Amino acid sequence: MWFGGPHQALAGDPADIRSRNDGVIALAARHPEVVPIGTVHPYDGQAALDELERIAARGVKVLKLHAHTQRFDVADPRVLALVRKAGELGVAVLMDNANIVAGDSENLFNLALRAQDTTFIFAHTGGLNFRFWNILPLARTADGIDMGNVYFDISATLLLMADSPIEDEFLWTLRNVGIDHVILGSDHPQISLAMTLEAFDRLDLSDEEKAAIRFGNARRLFGLDSP
Repeated sequence: MWFGGPHQALAGDPADIRSRNDGVIALAARHPEVVPIGTVHPYDGQAALDELERIAARGVKVLKLHAHTQRFDVADPRVLALVRKAGELGVAVLMDNANIVAGDSENLFNLALRAQDTTFIFAHTGGLNFRFWNILPLARTADGIDMGNVYFDISATLLLMADSPIEDEFLWTLRNVGIDHVILGSDHPQISLAMTLEAFDRLDLSDEEKAAIRFGNARRLFGLDSP
């Protein structure tokens, strides 16, 4: 089970971010089935780097950043410094990729390219701009570019895709980026897990592909034990 925690934290109050991160960590300590996801704000500079290091030492394996709600520019050098630090600490970086912000997918592509030692999870797979990510097979033909550090969460977007005129294109995209790099989230509380699973079951994927996306890939990515 994922728990995003205080992912909409704004800059300027590191103490509040620290307190809310501690709340998520405490929740996970009480409920071992919960994977704690912490946050910081890139514009808090050294304080953000210090908080990232602190929560990593307490077992947090995922950092969530949301450019739209946290009001930062993905292309800002402070974001690159933060995600590179996450890579050094073995913390995956979950970032919104619903294309609410202009140039969203392009900026995230460049960020992942410049921080190839960091694992990224791009939530919503680009939204209705999902087609952009078909660039990955071509990008991988270039020397020194692997992009195996990029994973995708298909929450929210899949509700639009199931039984839609463009479902085949969406599934083609998932197979192009690699089914083994796709995981399933719900986007709770905006969207319920039940709604997500109902739509997911309607996608024209094989049983093996569905099993990988529902739990197999996440277990491997987060180092989780099988139930």
